[in-house]
Amino acid sequence: MKVIAIGNITKPVTPEQRQQIMSKEVPATLQLYLDGKIEQFFFRQDKPGVIFLMNAESVEQARATVEAMPLVTEGFAQYDVIPVGPLAPLGLLIQGK
Repeated sequence: MKVIAIGNITKPVTPEQRQQIMSKEVPATLQLYLDGKIEQFFFRQDKPGVIFLMNAESVEQARATVEAMPLVTEGFAQYDVIPVGPLAPLGLLIQGK
C-alpha cells in the first residue's frame, strides 16, 4: 500500500544539534529509499519538515518506520501517516461504466 508521511518539526534544532542529528538522519532516509520503503521524498515549502511517499504493508508498519528515524527518536519531529490510493471517482469517466 501507499502511505504519505508528513513530517513536522516539533522543537527547534540548534546548529550544533542539526549537524549531529542530520549525520544520522540522512543515511537513515537514504537506506529506507534504497530498501524501497520510501518511494519519493520532498522538503516541505510551507515550514520545516519532509514528506515521504512510502511503500508499506500497513499504516502501522509505515508509522513504525518513521518513528524509528533519528529526528523522531531524539524528540525533534513527528509524522502524520496517511494511507492513500488511486483516485477512484475517475472510474466514472470511463465509457460504459
